[in-house]
Amino acid sequence: MTTQAVSCQLMLNDGSSVNLLSTLTDGTQGELKTSGVVSAGGGVSAQSIGTFGEGKVITSIIQPITGVSRVVYAFISRRGEILKCLPVATNATNSAIYSEPYPCNVLLQAGDTIQVLTLASATARACAYNVVTDRGVSAIFSVTPSGAATNELTHILTNQSIGSSLQGQRIISHFTNSSDAGKYRGGSVLILNDRGLPVGTSLAVNQNNLQVLPSSMGVCGIGLNFEAVCITTS
Repeated sequence: MTTQAVSCQLMLNDGSSVNLLSTLTDGTQGELKTSGVVSAGGGVSAQSIGTFGEGKVITSIIQPITGVSRVVYAFISRRGEILKCLPVATNATNSAIYSEPYPCNVLLQAGDTIQVLTLASATARACAYNVVTDRGVSAIFSVTPSGAATNELTHILTNQSIGSSLQGQRIISHFTNSSDAGKYRGGSVLILNDRGLPVGTSLAVNQNNLQVLPSSMGVCGIGLNFEAVCITTS
């Protein structure tokens, strides 16, 4: 199994800057903890972010969740659920160097963790669609396309469709991380309604080239039988 170093820099409401650094196993979701280096803003030892900063607020993300080759997705986990989707980048290209700070407003609780999925290959085909709804729900849907097909993205925790996960809610912000967008019809993840017609879309951005940023364009309401798909040409 391959591994890679993953890092991040956060600002808290008490004015402190927190460095996180962990070595994670590729292909397996793992926890990003404080670096354990006090001079770098970490703790006395590697700690979960909720343990380190309980009662404090993350006000901004100075450096996104950054891997050596590929970060598929990252999120703050609270009691086993996705509390907030987090921005990702890679050291292999300029996305980590030129990333902009990212606003955040999360009051940390004991037990909160930062969960990350990495892959060894910068060109791996895994796609992650991150959303926030009008009810404040954050969710991530993923798929690894294979060949020319209509590939449905499912929830990373429950494996359910977007319709089953978010029925009756409206997406207000979203972003898609994929190195494979050149093979997508429209270069996007599409939201299909119960008649199979596209009603929403999120442009797939390759983190190896550009910073993946949230957008309010192409959002839509979600019904029970809706699907999130990427239609690949090969």
